[in-house]
Amino acid sequence: MAADHGPAAAPLRCGPVPRVGSRPGPFPACAGPCPRRAPPLTRVCLSGPRPGLCGAGGREPGAAPRRAIGHGRVAVELDSSAGVAVMKMENLPVNSLSLDFLTEFLISLEKLENDRGCRGVILTSGAPKIFSAGLDIMEMYGKSTEHYAEFWKAVQEMWLRLYQSNMVTIAAINGSSPAGGCLMAMCCDYRIMAENPKYSIGLNETQLGIVAPFWFKDTMVNTIGNRATERSLELGLLYSPPEAHKIGLVDQLVPEEKIQSTAAAVMSQWLAIPDHARQITKSMMRKPTVDRLLAHRESDIQNFVSFISKDAIQKSLHMYMEMLKQRRG
Repeated sequence: MAADHGPAAAPLRCGPVPRVGSRPGPFPACAGPCPRRAPPLTRVCLSGPRPGLCGAGGREPGAAPRRAIGHGRVAVELDSSAGVAVMKMENLPVNSLSLDFLTEFLISLEKLENDRGCRGVILTSGAPKIFSAGLDIMEMYGKSTEHYAEFWKAVQEMWLRLYQSNMVTIAAINGSSPAGGCLMAMCCDYRIMAENPKYSIGLNETQLGIVAPFWFKDTMVNTIGNRATERSLELGLLYSPPEAHKIGLVDQLVPEEKIQSTAAAVMSQWLAIPDHARQITKSMMRKPTVDRLLAHRESDIQNFVSFISKDAIQKSLHMYMEMLKQRRG
């Protein structure tokens, strides 16, 4: 639940988290375009053509333009011809899940959900050697109880939106993914990890003296089963790519240079299934887990605020940050 990084300069807020406290409507039982989605949004390319993606002129010959619709901490590029967006986390240096990052992430995800031209999202990292280091410790240390509550509500909302997204979601895990980063990956429909022995993935909260919330636990149980989750959470285990693949925490291992092309190929397989059938099936599988958090959302926030405000927990976080400073020495 904590990120392996140090303090970063406080960036400008980009507005409130969209519709915090709500969630997307039920998965539609429709054979045609999803009725809950609004007409396509008008896009402005904010970053210009990107080498290797859009070509020198901003598009591939004979193909629809790839629209860059994100900026800042979350870069999003939508391939209109394929109906697939690549959402790249760029909250450097380690893609920590800060309140500002979560706000931008939710806004970007909502825009894609509302775009009829987007049916799938590949979630990946623009940071070297790291997918996401998890929740930003600075959001949990030395702040007011009001701030802790706002932050935790944003974390909940990220999980609710990503875990029950109508789109096909594929995690292209091109770096280490501890704690909250692992949670994001588990939210996706399919997980592909780079086969690099230096990378690891898992919910390692107990190593920092923090307890993973029940919905973190539920997500992992749904992914790897009860016994493997019990052992993983009690010991705060981080798994190598082969170990993660063996227990089902990730679905596929590939060489790092092939992770994006593999994600695109897997996406095409998932998109071959009629949307309405896939969406209803996904809802059937995940709704009980989602409903459990929704039924206990406010108490979960209060539990987090009470826990993180304890002197012992604040002391543990302080010691962890000091250790990180010494590492960077």
